[in-house]
Amino acid sequence: MTETDSNQMADEAVQRLRRLDCCAVSDALDQLGLQGQVTGVPKRSGQASRIAGRVITLKLHDGPRAEGPLRHLGTSAVELSGPENVIVVEQRTGKDAGCWGGLLTLGAKLRGAAGVVADGPVRDIDEARDYDFPVFSTALTARTARGRVVEAATNEPITPWGVPVAANDYVIADASAVIFIQAPQVEAVLDAAEAIAFKEAVMAKALLSGTPISAVMSGDYENMLDGGAGK
Repeated sequence: MTETDSNQMADEAVQRLRRLDCCAVSDALDQLGLQGQVTGVPKRSGQASRIAGRVITLKLHDGPRAEGPLRHLGTSAVELSGPENVIVVEQRTGKDAGCWGGLLTLGAKLRGAAGVVADGPVRDIDEARDYDFPVFSTALTARTARGRVVEAATNEPITPWGVPVAANDYVIADASAVIFIQAPQVEAVLDAAEAIAFKEAVMAKALLSGTPISAVMSGDYENMLDGGAGK
């Protein structure tokens, strides 16, 4: 497979993922015996009901700055991003220090990035709201990163919320959850999630046509994940 073919398949996976929601994807992970769900991460900005894309990782820490030319944290991730990407930030130092801010938001918006998911505090959230740029984060803050945290790595493996995540993995986030999908597993997860969403759409249509809910959600409903559906 050529690099062009690989990129095309990845872009198609993003489009398929964006047509789903986190509940269907979570059910698919359950069906396949996989992990990756994170709950309790609110959307802080952006009108879009959900975001999805390939991951660009950004890891911050409170240790020494990485060797090399001085760059503001997050700028490398922004410059790597595009419309198919979500930037995922890990800032798990415990310090109240912004891992993302207003100028980074504007830069990512101009690059067309789909959004940011941050395991850590985000600042300048009103600017993100003004730019209509989607940000999901564990917390908000006004405190600068300067003198508190620095960039450790970009596009290296991270563990936001304890979940192993690598560059070019996949993420979907909505009001229900943030879910990470490892790249080698994305096709199987998408296939299962699409089957779940289809079966649930059929059930919803039956309800709208007047079928009693007890008949639609019959005795075998609890076993539906065995066949690719369920909530």
